[in-house]
Amino acid sequence: MQKYEKLEKIGEGTYGTVFKAKNKETHEIVALKRVRLDDDDEGVPSSALREICLLKELRHKNIVRLFDIMISEKKLTLVFEYCDQDLKKYFDSCQGEVDANIVKSLMYQLLRGLAFCHANNVLHRDLKPQNLLINKDGELKLGDFGLARPFGIPVRCYSAEVVTLWYRPPDVLMGAKIYTTSIDMWSAGCIFAELSNGGRPLFPGSDVDDQLRKIYKYPLNYYYHLRGECCGTHSAVINVYISIRREFHINMIQYRSRKKVQYG
Repeated sequence: MQKYEKLEKIGEGTYGTVFKAKNKETHEIVALKRVRLDDDDEGVPSSALREICLLKELRHKNIVRLFDIMISEKKLTLVFEYCDQDLKKYFDSCQGEVDANIVKSLMYQLLRGLAFCHANNVLHRDLKPQNLLINKDGELKLGDFGLARPFGIPVRCYSAEVVTLWYRPPDVLMGAKIYTTSIDMWSAGCIFAELSNGGRPLFPGSDVDDQLRKIYKYPLNYYYHLRGECCGTHSAVINVYISIRREFHINMIQYRSRKKVQYG
């Protein structure tokens, strides 16, 4: 750690703490992600190991760069390129409106980074505004690969306990453990809607049932009627998901049958 001078704390969570720091030799500003190693029996958390392994391989302009790894008896520190803010903080400062050109630019960069992940057989599985980093030049970077996983053929079963609730697709909300790139595309669509709506979340559910109620608010034929028209960001996201996941309409029918809820 003597190589870096900590400047300020910029974030904290269950994983540990993130600091803004300066490389004493090059004077480059970096982000230090200090991971807690509380349990000697557990060693390095699996989420940190996944993030390290994947980011060593995923080198792209729109994916956050991992510069270095430092480990001591009780601390693991990951050294990342520094970004000034995340998309959530940007939303907090935009006063409810995002310029259309900025929406296009940020979505283009998000999808470029995501396409690179998918082309290299990696699912991110936790796309949300807090994990999309933006530097001073307006470049967007996919960050936090702690839940990311490689995928391939044959299709594997994965955990359904992934993706933050508001950005989780309906089949995964209902417990699906077999999924591919569509899990990230749903999240990307929700983020697109949020950008278009000035930072207002598309499906801000309070729990799994409320999340499904918000997604399945309208009857199935409503979405098919709107397909191709994309008159609103809500229908646009649903239409994209219908196109890439046939199970969507099956899940809708199963959900309504299970809950015996009338929509109209």
